[in-house]
Amino acid sequence: MFLTSNNKIKWGWLGVGTVVTAGLVVAGIFWFDAPVSGFLRHFNYELWGVFDKIFDAKVWLIVSAVVLLVFYIKKAIKFGVRYKNARNQPSLAAVCNDFMSKVRSSYAFFVLCSVLVASVIGQILKIVIGRARPGFEFGPVVFDHWALSDVYHSMPSGHTFASFAGLVMLGLLAPKIKWFTWTLAIVIGVSRICVGAHWPSDVIFGAFIGMVVADFVKAWLKKHGAEIGR
Repeated sequence: MFLTSNNKIKWGWLGVGTVVTAGLVVAGIFWFDAPVSGFLRHFNYELWGVFDKIFDAKVWLIVSAVVLLVFYIKKAIKFGVRYKNARNQPSLAAVCNDFMSKVRSSYAFFVLCSVLVASVIGQILKIVIGRARPGFEFGPVVFDHWALSDVYHSMPSGHTFASFAGLVMLGLLAPKIKWFTWTLAIVIGVSRICVGAHWPSDVIFGAFIGMVVADFVKAWLKKHGAEIGR
């Protein structure tokens, strides 16, 4: 969203997005969080429980890591056979360097890095902000900064920042499915409000974190030589 076609951050648009997001978060806390949350709770379907299980940040990390591990193994076997059968065998260091460049150019590596960075940032913010979850009926303006209890880890939404970090990254890497990845990310975010796990402003903040992290991670990896399909 804030990345040009040549992987440069649009700092101006990022600034606008930050201001708009901050405004929406503040407005949510003091104005629309309670009524919107109350309305969406009427759409608490069983499907959202499935989303809760499969789009958790930990699941994103585990699945990405497993896919990357499989990719590692396949590439290792392929490179091992090539190294063994080569007439003029390259140095082991050269083979390892080539192997790592291939691995760093996989979709799974990009997604794993994006979700991992977003998760670290998001978890720190959850503790620092310490906002009470809506399910405990404390109200939208109750905070306990630096709280370690999950009761006060409502902002930002973990499912949302992980899903946006992963799905927006996939959309950046495969623009043809961008409409699907964005739609799914938004649905996941809304589902967190429907099940009463988060306030709307938690989801807005989480979505922004995921989007920004995906942009920065992709820009950083590209800058340091990672190329999809290499």
